[in-house]
Parts: sequence; C-alpha cells; structure tokens
Amino acid sequence: MSDSAVALLRDVTLRDGLQLTGKLLPTERKVEIVRTLLALGVPALEIGSMARPDLVPPMANTLELVAALTPQELQRCWIWVATPRQVERAAAAGVRNFQYCLSVSDSHNRANIGRDTEASVAAMPDAIRLTREVDGAIQLCLATAFTCPFEGAVDPRRVLAIAADPRTDGAADIVLADTLGQAHPAQVGGLVEAVRTRTPRRRIVFHGHDTWGMGVANSLAALAAGASVVDGALGGLGGCPFAPGASGNTASEDLLFATRPRWFTPAALAGLVRLSEALLAELGEPNRSRTVEGARSGAKAFEWVVRDQA
Repeated sequence: MSDSAVALLRDVTLRDGLQLTGKLLPTERKVEIVRTLLALGVPALEIGSMARPDLVPPMANTLELVAALTPQELQRCWIWVATPRQVERAAAAGVRNFQYCLSVSDSHNRANIGRDTEASVAAMPDAIRLTREVDGAIQLCLATAFTCPFEGAVDPRRVLAIAADPRTDGAADIVLADTLGQAHPAQVGGLVEAVRTRTPRRRIVFHGHDTWGMGVANSLAALAAGASVVDGALGGLGGCPFAPGASGNTASEDLLFATRPRWFTPAALAGLVRLSEALLAELGEPNRSRTVEGARSGAKAFEWVVRDQA
C-alpha cells in the first residue's frame, strides 16, 4: 500500500466516542485508556471537550484528565473547543492542541454551539492568537461539511469559503467532518481534493461516521484525495448529541486494519481489541467494529485473529 493511503489515525474515543453515552468515566480510567492507546502506537488522540458539562456530561472531567497527563503525553492529545474563552481555559490547564469546531450549516451551529456560523468564524482570530501565545496548534474543524440534520445537503462552496476565509488562516489543519455519516466516497474525495487545492499549506483530517456503512470507504477515499489523518473510535463508539440521525464513528480497528500503518501489528490489534471490548462492556455499548468481530473468529490460521478468550 502506498504511503499516501496509510492513515495517521487519531483516536477520538474519549471525546466523540463518549459524548453520546451519557456516562462519565472516572478520570483515572480515562488516563489508563490514554496511556494504553499511546503505548500501543496510536499516534494521536482526541481526549475531551470544553463543552458545558450540563450539556455533555461525559466531558465534565476533561480538565482533570489534562492535569493527570504529562506534557509529553499532551503533545499527542487534542481538545475540542468552540470559543476563544474555551481555548484560554484549556491552555491555562496545560492543553497545547486545540480543535476549534464550528458547523458549516447555521442550524447545526446554533444547536451545537449556540450561535450562527459567522459568529464562530469571526471569533476564530482570537482563538488563534491565544493558541500562539502558548506555542500551541489549532485546527479548524468543519462539522456538517457534507449534510446537516436540519438543512439537508450542504453546498461545498460554503465549505470552501470558510476554509479560504482569512480569519481561519492560522489553523494548521482543516478537519472535514461527515457528522451524520451520510456522505459517499466520491463526494468525500471530491471535497477533500477541492479543499486541498484551495488551501495547499494545510493538512486535511477526515472525520467520518459509519451510519450508512461508508466509514472505512469514505476514509480511504479521503486519504487517496490527499487527507493526511483520519479519525476513528474504538468499536465504532459515538455520535453527536446535537445531530439527530448521527450514529457511531468509524471504528479505529477497522481503519487500522484497512490502512496498515507500520506500527500496527497483530499484537497491537490484540491490545486494541482487549481495550475496546472492556471499555464497551463497561459502558453497556455494542461493539460495531467488523475487525473486532473478525479478530474473534475461528480462523486460527490467520495471524490477525486474537487467540485469547473474549
């Protein structure tokens, strides 16, 4: 497989994965998950959100998690933010990687963040300034980049306009989020290529959901079109609480099995399977990963099968 088709995975289990569960994992359990994923070789994680805890209770101990991690561990971790004030608070706690999120559609931005899209774009220069003051990195995350639960299909020209807006220029990465999992591979590849052509200086991250079974296919299309990073969650956990119709993320295990980065070995998969099974059992959530299902199959001659007991 060519290098361009090998994913730099960011696992988002502890943010987008947990936010629909309604359950607050203890801080020490989150620390254990972070350290296990990093030790297995996962290169980047999204570990929490500065969203209001009364609206997204599973994120309530995000800053406690940040405080429990080392600066070296935090270099590989990202925090979701939506306002400059949230950047400021997170930075004071030690965060250095910020995912500044807004929705391309006004209706979802109001539901998710409480303002229209223009207000979020207008505030981004302050978020960028605060990030630079702590020598951090900031991403521009565009939710509902393909479809909106309230407005339907999203015009790609609106995505391109935000990506090219000078007020968002300080973002090193652009995250294109298929929030509802309704996009198809040709659509994903076309938008990634258009954004990459329009803003060639930036990395592109694809954040997919598997609602319609296209999570892995869409992620591969994004990589082929020039994306550098894809997001996934253990066992396909997650979804947006403010997007009716959204279901789980693309499973990290499935993305890794499809792309085979150099660090991903049968032993690493076995570690991920054990972690995924234990976490989802704790949460009372189903495991939607086909790779986990295959890893627990009876095909004992296949090196990727996990041979211990589930």
